[in-house]
Amino acid sequence: MNFDVPTDVAEFLTEVDQFIEDKIRPLENSDDNMRFFDHRREDARTDWERDGLPNEEWEALLRKAKDLAIEAGIFNYPFPKEFGGREGGNLGMALIREHLAAKGLGLHNDLQNEHSIVGNNIALLLMLHYGTDAQKAQWLEGMASARQGFAFGITEPEHGSDATHMETAAVRDGDHWVINGEKTWNTGVHIADADMVMARTSGQPGEAAGITAFLVPMETPGVKIEEYLWTFNMPSDHARVSFADVRVPHSAIFGGEGKGLMVIQHFFNENRIRQAASSLGAAQYCVNEAVAHARERKPFGKALASNQAIQFPLVELNARCEMLRALIHKTAWLMDRDGAFSVSDKVSMCNYQANRLCCEAADFAMQVHGGMGYSRYKPFEHIYRHHRRYRITEGADEIQIRRAAGYLFGFMNQKKPKGVE
Repeated sequence: MNFDVPTDVAEFLTEVDQFIEDKIRPLENSDDNMRFFDHRREDARTDWERDGLPNEEWEALLRKAKDLAIEAGIFNYPFPKEFGGREGGNLGMALIREHLAAKGLGLHNDLQNEHSIVGNNIALLLMLHYGTDAQKAQWLEGMASARQGFAFGITEPEHGSDATHMETAAVRDGDHWVINGEKTWNTGVHIADADMVMARTSGQPGEAAGITAFLVPMETPGVKIEEYLWTFNMPSDHARVSFADVRVPHSAIFGGEGKGLMVIQHFFNENRIRQAASSLGAAQYCVNEAVAHARERKPFGKALASNQAIQFPLVELNARCEMLRALIHKTAWLMDRDGAFSVSDKVSMCNYQANRLCCEAADFAMQVHGGMGYSRYKPFEHIYRHHRRYRITEGADEIQIRRAAGYLFGFMNQKKPKGVE
């Protein structure tokens, strides 16, 4: 086994670092843009008068950074060559996401808005895999330039993680479908062109089959954003959306009738491994910063680093980073070799372990830094608040453990879901 970073990825990381220094840092430091990253962060980023949504100036800055990355051929790394990409796989994306997060907060990578100069546009990859020719013609060009996109309407107010008991339903009416229901934590709909709405079209509650994905344009009559849910980490673009007699054509189905949950499982597996890598990178950043501070800070005449109460927890956290790094890299490599559904158990392990680790590393970094660590002059409280979200979204810790248990005890298998090519 070879644990070296693949040459092409290593070269790309060097290119990314140079791009950050040449283009992103100057933009970050111009026009008072640092207000979005210092202790005034939430107030600068959040439009309190517009339901707590991201401030338009903040989103415009992210757009500038993204445009620079697209122009440099950085943003589209995981995309096919015909869309300006470099055919990057799961291992490459995991290495990149960890690398960027380990640099700390900045315009290069700020996950509060799921922003990164290397795009994590899994929706485009899903479109390539599951979209019809007409859907690809409508969406791909705009998605590649990040000018077009859709949100994901999966979670429901009364069911949370239990996606198979969703109450949102679609009924066939000639060459159209009529959708009724409600979705919550519908992230990014304020700028989305459409919402990918999961609705039951057949089968019984609790069955995986019979759930269909529909691409519903946001301007469709009957689609209503009821509220934006304020969170532990602001700004917040997580909406509760209702669908009242929403009519869409049969051509709005994405991935095949009754196969929507399989599409979402594909999305989850690819996104969870990237999410795990980001949490690992952020955890390593917290550990590194805590070690550096412990060596410099000298209360009572000696460095904090000389105290085992400081040493031992940081050694444990660093050891967990090293072990998790090996598992994430192995899992991403296996996904590239055998497909997104081949290592679902390991994806779940990586995800919940990395998200827990990041929260614990951020918490202890606060402790090592004392009062300043708790303050917003340091990034640790922000890292904690953001990554704490990942212990719930896209499968809570308990759901991830349950999935891993299903494979371990033989209740589930690693076979590709029926109907997925």
